[in-house]
Amino acid sequence: MAQTGKPLPLLAAALALGPGVAQAAYKFNMQEPATALGEQVYFLHNMMTAVCGVIFVAVFAVMFYSVFVHRKSLGAKAANFHENMLVEVLWTVVPVFILLAIAWPVTKTVLGMRDTSNPDITIKATGYQWKWGYDYLKGEGEGIHFVSNLSTPQDQIHGKAEKGEHYLLEVDNPLVVPVGKKIRILTTAADVIHAWFVPALAVKQDAVPGFIRDTHFRADKEGVFRGQCAELCGKDHGFMPIEVHVLSAEKYAAWVGEQKKKMAALADDPNKTWNLGELKKRGEQVYASNCAACHQPTGKGNPPAFPALAGSKVVLGPKQAQIETELNGRPGTAMAAFKHLSDVELAAVITYTRNAFGNATGEAIQPSEIKAARK
Repeated sequence: MAQTGKPLPLLAAALALGPGVAQAAYKFNMQEPATALGEQVYFLHNMMTAVCGVIFVAVFAVMFYSVFVHRKSLGAKAANFHENMLVEVLWTVVPVFILLAIAWPVTKTVLGMRDTSNPDITIKATGYQWKWGYDYLKGEGEGIHFVSNLSTPQDQIHGKAEKGEHYLLEVDNPLVVPVGKKIRILTTAADVIHAWFVPALAVKQDAVPGFIRDTHFRADKEGVFRGQCAELCGKDHGFMPIEVHVLSAEKYAAWVGEQKKKMAALADDPNKTWNLGELKKRGEQVYASNCAACHQPTGKGNPPAFPALAGSKVVLGPKQAQIETELNGRPGTAMAAFKHLSDVELAAVITYTRNAFGNATGEAIQPSEIKAARK
Protein backbone atom coordinates (compact mmCIF):
# COMPACT_ATOMS: atom_id res chain seq x y z
CA MET A 1 0.00 0.00 0.00
CA ALA A 2 1.42 3.37 -0.99
CA GLN A 3 2.13 5.92 1.69
CA THR A 4 3.45 9.46 1.80
CA GLY A 5 6.48 9.59 4.04
CA LYS A 6 7.82 6.91 6.37
CA PRO A 7 6.22 6.12 9.74
CA LEU A 8 8.26 6.67 12.86
CA PRO A 9 10.01 3.57 14.22
CA LEU A 10 7.53 3.16 17.08
CA LEU A 11 4.59 3.17 14.69
CA ALA A 12 6.33 0.85 12.24
CA ALA A 13 7.00 -1.59 15.06
CA ALA A 14 3.35 -1.44 16.10
CA LEU A 15 2.24 -2.22 12.56
CA ALA A 16 4.70 -5.09 12.33
CA LEU A 17 2.95 -6.73 15.28
CA GLY A 18 -0.37 -6.71 13.48
CA PRO A 19 0.13 -7.37 9.74
CA GLY A 20 -3.18 -9.19 9.56
CA VAL A 21 -5.07 -5.95 10.15
CA ALA A 22 -4.05 -4.49 6.80
CA GLN A 23 -4.89 -7.74 5.01
CA ALA A 24 -8.34 -8.16 6.56
CA ALA A 25 -11.24 -8.87 4.22
CA TYR A 26 -13.18 -5.86 2.99
CA LYS A 27 -16.26 -6.71 5.05
CA PHE A 28 -14.14 -6.50 8.20
CA ASN A 29 -12.14 -3.43 7.22
CA MET A 30 -12.39 -0.17 5.28
CA GLN A 31 -13.03 -0.10 1.53
CA GLU A 32 -9.96 -0.43 -0.66
CA PRO A 33 -8.80 3.17 -1.26
CA ALA A 34 -8.88 4.65 -4.76
CA THR A 35 -7.06 7.93 -3.98
CA ALA A 36 -3.73 8.91 -2.44
CA LEU A 37 -5.57 10.50 0.49
CA GLY A 38 -7.62 7.34 0.83
CA GLU A 39 -4.42 5.33 1.15
CA GLN A 40 -3.22 7.67 3.89
CA VAL A 41 -6.51 7.32 5.74
CA TYR A 42 -6.34 3.53 5.34
CA PHE A 43 -2.76 3.49 6.66
CA LEU A 44 -3.69 5.68 9.65
CA HIS A 45 -6.66 3.45 10.44
CA ASN A 46 -4.48 0.33 10.46
CA MET A 47 -1.73 2.10 12.36
CA MET A 48 -4.08 3.28 15.10
CA THR A 49 -5.65 -0.17 15.35
CA ALA A 50 -2.19 -1.69 15.82
CA VAL A 51 -1.09 0.94 18.35
CA CYS A 52 -4.27 0.53 20.37
CA GLY A 53 -3.83 -3.24 20.22
CA VAL A 54 -0.26 -3.04 21.54
CA ILE A 55 -1.31 -0.72 24.37
CA PHE A 56 -4.26 -2.98 25.22
CA VAL A 57 -2.07 -6.08 25.40
CA ALA A 58 0.65 -4.33 27.43
CA VAL A 59 -1.71 -2.81 30.00
CA PHE A 60 -3.76 -5.96 30.53
CA ALA A 61 -0.65 -8.15 30.60
CA VAL A 62 0.75 -6.10 33.49
CA MET A 63 -2.61 -6.10 35.25
CA PHE A 64 -3.19 -9.86 34.97
CA TYR A 65 0.42 -10.62 35.87
CA SER A 66 0.08 -8.52 39.00
CA VAL A 67 -3.21 -10.14 39.97
CA PHE A 68 -1.87 -13.67 39.36
CA VAL A 69 1.55 -13.35 41.02
CA HIS A 70 0.44 -11.28 43.98
CA ARG A 71 -2.78 -13.07 44.84
CA LYS A 72 -3.70 -13.76 48.44
CA SER A 73 -3.62 -17.56 48.06
CA LEU A 74 0.16 -17.36 47.57
CA GLY A 75 0.56 -15.38 50.76
CA ALA A 76 1.13 -12.03 49.08
CA LYS A 77 0.59 -8.99 51.26
CA ALA A 78 -0.36 -5.56 49.99
CA ALA A 79 2.53 -3.11 49.90
CA ASN A 80 2.11 0.16 51.72
CA PHE A 81 3.46 3.03 49.57
CA HIS A 82 2.07 6.24 48.18
CA GLU A 83 4.02 7.00 45.00
CA ASN A 84 6.82 5.92 42.69
CA MET A 85 8.51 8.72 40.79
CA LEU A 86 9.75 6.46 37.98
CA VAL A 87 6.28 5.02 37.35
CA GLU A 88 4.70 8.48 37.48
CA VAL A 89 7.16 9.82 34.90
CA LEU A 90 6.85 6.81 32.60
CA TRP A 91 3.04 6.76 32.41
CA THR A 92 3.06 10.48 31.68
CA VAL A 93 5.95 10.74 29.24
CA VAL A 94 5.28 7.57 27.19
CA PRO A 95 1.69 8.54 26.23
CA VAL A 96 2.88 12.04 25.33
CA PHE A 97 5.44 10.62 22.89
CA ILE A 98 2.86 8.23 21.44
CA LEU A 99 0.43 11.12 20.85
CA LEU A 100 3.15 13.26 19.26
CA ALA A 101 4.13 10.41 16.96
CA ILE A 102 0.50 9.99 15.89
CA ALA A 103 -0.24 13.71 15.54
CA TRP A 104 2.23 14.35 12.70
CA PRO A 105 0.86 11.94 10.04
CA VAL A 106 -2.73 12.63 11.10
CA THR A 107 -2.29 16.41 10.78
CA LYS A 108 -0.70 16.05 7.33
CA THR A 109 -3.62 13.93 6.14
CA VAL A 110 -6.30 16.25 7.55
CA LEU A 111 -4.66 19.30 5.97
CA GLY A 112 -4.46 17.45 2.67
CA MET A 113 -8.16 16.61 2.84
CA ARG A 114 -9.01 20.27 3.40
CA ASP A 115 -6.94 21.61 0.48
CA THR A 116 -9.56 22.21 -2.22
CA SER A 117 -7.52 24.78 -4.15
CA ASN A 118 -6.95 24.64 -7.91
CA PRO A 119 -9.52 21.98 -8.86
CA ASP A 120 -9.83 20.70 -12.42
CA ILE A 121 -13.59 20.21 -12.10
CA THR A 122 -16.05 21.69 -9.60
CA ILE A 123 -19.38 19.96 -8.94
CA LYS A 124 -22.15 21.05 -6.61
CA ALA A 125 -23.90 18.17 -4.80
CA THR A 126 -27.28 19.14 -3.36
CA GLY A 127 -29.01 16.82 -0.92
CA TYR A 128 -32.76 16.37 -1.10
CA GLN A 129 -35.09 14.03 0.76
CA TRP A 130 -33.99 11.53 -0.57
CA LYS A 131 -31.81 11.98 -3.62
CA TRP A 132 -28.79 13.96 -4.83
CA GLY A 133 -28.72 16.73 -7.42
CA TYR A 134 -25.46 17.39 -9.31
CA ASP A 135 -24.44 20.57 -11.13
CA TYR A 136 -21.13 20.72 -13.02
CA LEU A 137 -19.94 24.28 -12.40
CA LYS A 138 -16.35 24.35 -13.67
CA GLY A 139 -14.19 22.38 -16.09
CA GLU A 140 -15.13 20.01 -18.85
CA GLY A 141 -18.79 19.20 -18.48
CA GLU A 142 -19.73 22.67 -17.21
CA GLY A 143 -23.47 23.19 -17.50
CA ILE A 144 -24.44 19.54 -17.02
CA HIS A 145 -26.98 18.96 -14.28
CA PHE A 146 -29.12 16.02 -13.25
CA VAL A 147 -30.79 14.33 -10.27
CA SER A 148 -29.56 10.97 -8.98
CA ASN A 149 -32.19 8.63 -7.52
CA LEU A 150 -32.04 5.17 -5.99
CA SER A 151 -32.57 2.60 -8.76
CA THR A 152 -33.00 -0.58 -6.71
CA PRO A 153 -36.35 -2.09 -7.80
CA GLN A 154 -39.22 -1.79 -5.33
CA ASP A 155 -39.76 -5.56 -5.47
CA GLN A 156 -36.32 -6.07 -3.92
CA ILE A 157 -36.95 -3.47 -1.25
CA HIS A 158 -40.26 -5.08 -0.26
CA GLY A 159 -38.87 -8.61 -0.27
CA LYS A 160 -40.74 -9.75 -3.38
CA ALA A 161 -37.55 -10.43 -5.34
CA GLU A 162 -34.02 -11.56 -4.59
CA LYS A 163 -31.66 -8.77 -3.51
CA GLY A 164 -29.27 -7.59 -6.24
CA GLU A 165 -25.49 -7.30 -5.94
CA HIS A 166 -25.66 -3.55 -5.30
CA TYR A 167 -28.88 -3.50 -3.29
CA LEU A 168 -29.61 0.08 -2.07
CA LEU A 169 -26.25 1.27 -3.46
CA GLU A 170 -27.25 1.82 -7.11
CA VAL A 171 -28.65 4.93 -8.81
CA ASP A 172 -30.21 5.86 -12.13
CA ASN A 173 -27.82 8.76 -12.85
CA PRO A 174 -24.34 8.29 -11.31
CA LEU A 175 -21.82 11.08 -10.83
CA VAL A 176 -19.19 10.74 -13.58
CA VAL A 177 -15.64 12.14 -13.33
CA PRO A 178 -12.32 11.59 -15.15
CA VAL A 179 -9.45 9.66 -13.60
CA GLY A 180 -6.44 11.62 -12.34
CA LYS A 181 -8.25 14.97 -12.10
CA LYS A 182 -8.82 16.97 -8.92
CA ILE A 183 -12.57 17.07 -8.31
CA ARG A 184 -13.93 19.70 -5.92
CA ILE A 185 -17.33 18.86 -4.45
CA LEU A 186 -19.46 21.71 -3.08
CA THR A 187 -22.13 20.36 -0.75
CA THR A 188 -25.39 21.93 0.31
CA ALA A 189 -28.97 20.78 0.99
CA ALA A 190 -32.47 21.92 0.19
CA ASP A 191 -34.27 20.64 3.28
CA VAL A 192 -32.37 18.97 6.14
CA ILE A 193 -28.72 18.08 6.83
CA HIS A 194 -27.34 15.33 4.62
CA ALA A 195 -23.75 14.09 4.16
CA TRP A 196 -21.88 13.15 0.96
CA PHE A 197 -19.83 10.07 1.87
CA VAL A 198 -17.81 7.80 -0.45
CA PRO A 199 -15.32 5.78 1.67
CA ALA A 200 -13.05 4.60 -1.17
CA LEU A 201 -12.49 8.20 -2.22
CA ALA A 202 -11.83 9.34 1.38
CA VAL A 203 -14.64 11.88 1.12
CA LYS A 204 -17.20 12.73 3.79
CA GLN A 205 -18.72 16.20 3.97
CA ASP A 206 -21.98 17.38 5.54
CA ALA A 207 -24.50 19.10 3.25
CA VAL A 208 -26.15 21.83 5.32
CA PRO A 209 -29.16 23.89 4.14
CA GLY A 210 -28.19 27.51 3.51
CA PHE A 211 -24.44 26.81 3.54
CA ILE A 212 -21.84 25.75 0.97
CA ARG A 213 -19.13 23.40 2.25
CA ASP A 214 -16.47 21.73 0.16
CA THR A 215 -14.24 18.70 -0.12
CA HIS A 216 -12.25 17.08 -2.91
CA PHE A 217 -10.79 13.87 -4.29
CA ARG A 218 -8.51 12.72 -7.10
CA ALA A 219 -9.20 9.13 -8.18
CA ASP A 220 -6.09 7.19 -9.17
CA LYS A 221 -7.90 4.43 -11.02
CA GLU A 222 -11.02 3.87 -13.07
CA GLY A 223 -13.98 2.10 -11.53
CA VAL A 224 -17.31 2.43 -9.76
CA PHE A 225 -17.27 3.65 -6.17
CA ARG A 226 -20.32 3.64 -3.93
CA GLY A 227 -21.36 5.45 -0.79
CA GLN A 228 -24.43 6.73 1.04
CA CYS A 229 -25.79 9.74 2.84
CA ALA A 230 -24.12 9.55 6.26
CA GLU A 231 -26.36 11.96 8.19
CA LEU A 232 -29.73 10.81 9.53
CA CYS A 233 -32.10 12.78 7.31
CA GLY A 234 -35.54 11.23 7.64
CA LYS A 235 -37.66 8.26 6.66
CA ASP A 236 -35.70 7.21 3.58
CA HIS A 237 -32.21 8.05 4.84
CA GLY A 238 -31.15 4.48 4.03
CA PHE A 239 -32.37 4.87 0.45
CA MET A 240 -30.08 7.74 -0.56
CA PRO A 241 -27.01 6.18 -2.18
CA ILE A 242 -24.10 7.80 -3.99
CA GLU A 243 -22.53 6.20 -7.05
CA VAL A 244 -19.38 7.63 -8.65
CA HIS A 245 -18.08 6.39 -12.01
CA VAL A 246 -14.42 7.23 -12.69
CA LEU A 247 -13.65 7.07 -16.42
CA SER A 248 -10.62 7.57 -18.64
CA ALA A 249 -10.21 11.03 -20.20
CA GLU A 250 -11.50 9.76 -23.55
CA LYS A 251 -14.56 8.03 -22.09
CA TYR A 252 -15.32 11.05 -19.90
CA ALA A 253 -15.20 13.39 -22.91
CA ALA A 254 -17.60 11.07 -24.74
CA TRP A 255 -19.93 11.01 -21.71
CA VAL A 256 -19.93 14.82 -21.57
CA GLY A 257 -20.88 14.99 -25.23
CA GLU A 258 -23.71 12.50 -24.77
CA GLN A 259 -25.05 14.33 -21.71
CA LYS A 260 -25.14 17.67 -23.48
CA LYS A 261 -26.97 16.12 -26.43
CA LYS A 262 -29.52 14.58 -24.04
CA MET A 263 -29.99 17.87 -22.23
CA ALA A 264 -30.55 19.66 -25.51
CA ALA A 265 -33.06 17.03 -26.64
CA LEU A 266 -34.94 17.11 -23.34
CA ALA A 267 -34.88 20.87 -22.95
CA ASP A 268 -38.40 22.03 -22.12
CA ASP A 269 -39.95 25.20 -23.37
CA PRO A 270 -41.62 26.75 -20.31
CA ASN A 271 -43.60 29.09 -22.55
CA LYS A 272 -45.21 26.26 -24.49
CA THR A 273 -48.86 25.45 -23.86
CA TRP A 274 -48.98 21.72 -23.16
CA ASN A 275 -52.03 19.54 -23.70
CA LEU A 276 -53.38 17.14 -21.09
CA GLY A 277 -51.94 14.01 -22.72
CA GLU A 278 -48.42 15.45 -22.95
CA LEU A 279 -48.47 16.58 -19.34
CA LYS A 280 -49.76 13.23 -18.05
CA LYS A 281 -47.09 11.30 -19.96
CA ARG A 282 -44.29 13.55 -18.69
CA GLY A 283 -45.80 13.69 -15.20
CA GLU A 284 -45.82 9.91 -14.89
CA GLN A 285 -42.04 9.90 -15.38
CA VAL A 286 -41.51 12.69 -12.85
CA TYR A 287 -43.78 10.94 -10.35
CA ALA A 288 -41.86 7.65 -10.68
CA SER A 289 -38.53 9.39 -10.00
CA ASN A 290 -39.58 11.73 -7.22
CA CYS A 291 -42.85 10.68 -5.58
CA ALA A 292 -43.47 6.94 -5.94
CA ALA A 293 -41.08 5.94 -3.13
CA CYS A 294 -43.30 7.68 -0.56
CA HIS A 295 -46.76 7.82 -2.10
CA GLN A 296 -46.33 4.42 -3.82
CA PRO A 297 -46.65 3.77 -7.58
CA THR A 298 -50.37 3.15 -7.08
CA GLY A 299 -50.91 6.48 -5.33
CA LYS A 300 -52.23 4.71 -2.22
CA GLY A 301 -49.52 6.21 -0.03
CA ASN A 302 -48.10 4.93 3.22
CA PRO A 303 -50.28 6.53 5.96
CA PRO A 304 -49.95 8.32 8.24
CA ALA A 305 -46.60 9.77 7.12
CA PHE A 306 -47.46 9.73 3.42
CA PRO A 307 -51.19 10.00 2.72
CA ALA A 308 -52.85 8.52 -0.33
CA LEU A 309 -53.11 10.70 -3.42
CA ALA A 310 -56.04 8.69 -4.73
CA GLY A 311 -59.12 10.64 -3.68
CA SER A 312 -56.99 13.18 -1.78
CA LYS A 313 -58.75 16.43 -0.83
CA VAL A 314 -55.55 18.34 -1.64
CA VAL A 315 -55.14 16.74 -5.07
CA LEU A 316 -58.83 17.12 -5.93
CA GLY A 317 -59.09 20.58 -4.35
CA PRO A 318 -58.05 23.99 -5.68
CA LYS A 319 -54.99 23.62 -7.91
CA GLN A 320 -53.22 26.60 -6.34
CA ALA A 321 -53.10 24.85 -2.96
CA GLN A 322 -51.41 21.81 -4.51
CA ILE A 323 -48.96 24.01 -6.39
CA GLU A 324 -47.98 25.74 -3.14
CA THR A 325 -47.55 22.35 -1.42
CA GLU A 326 -45.27 21.05 -4.17
CA LEU A 327 -43.17 24.20 -4.21
CA ASN A 328 -42.78 24.74 -0.47
CA GLY A 329 -43.59 21.43 1.17
CA ARG A 330 -45.50 21.23 4.44
CA PRO A 331 -43.57 22.24 7.57
CA GLY A 332 -43.90 19.74 10.38
CA THR A 333 -44.68 16.86 8.04
CA ALA A 334 -42.68 14.50 5.84
CA MET A 335 -43.70 16.44 2.73
CA ALA A 336 -40.54 18.08 1.38
CA ALA A 337 -40.32 21.04 -0.99
CA PHE A 338 -39.80 20.22 -4.67
CA LYS A 339 -38.96 23.69 -5.95
CA HIS A 340 -35.74 22.26 -7.42
CA LEU A 341 -37.83 20.67 -10.19
CA SER A 342 -38.42 22.74 -13.30
CA ASP A 343 -41.68 24.53 -14.02
CA VAL A 344 -42.52 21.95 -16.67
CA GLU A 345 -41.76 19.01 -14.35
CA LEU A 346 -43.91 20.41 -11.54
CA ALA A 347 -46.77 21.26 -13.90
CA ALA A 348 -46.59 17.76 -15.35
CA VAL A 349 -46.52 15.86 -12.06
CA ILE A 350 -49.37 17.92 -10.57
CA THR A 351 -51.43 17.33 -13.71
CA TYR A 352 -50.64 13.62 -13.52
CA THR A 353 -51.69 13.24 -9.87
CA ARG A 354 -54.94 15.12 -10.56
CA ASN A 355 -55.72 12.74 -13.41
CA ALA A 356 -54.44 9.36 -12.19
CA PHE A 357 -55.21 6.81 -9.45
CA GLY A 358 -58.92 7.28 -10.08
CA ASN A 359 -58.69 11.08 -9.90
CA ALA A 360 -60.17 12.75 -12.98
CA THR A 361 -60.24 16.54 -12.71
CA GLY A 362 -59.51 16.96 -16.43
CA GLU A 363 -57.27 19.92 -15.57
CA ALA A 364 -53.96 20.59 -17.32
CA ILE A 365 -51.65 22.69 -15.15
CA GLN A 366 -49.39 24.86 -17.31
CA PRO A 367 -45.71 25.71 -16.56
CA SER A 368 -46.62 29.39 -16.60
CA GLU A 369 -48.78 28.82 -13.52
CA ILE A 370 -45.83 27.29 -11.66
CA LYS A 371 -43.60 30.16 -12.73
CA ALA A 372 -46.11 32.69 -11.42
CA ALA A 373 -46.42 30.84 -8.09
CA ARG A 374 -42.64 30.96 -7.51
CA LYS A 375 -42.68 34.76 -7.27
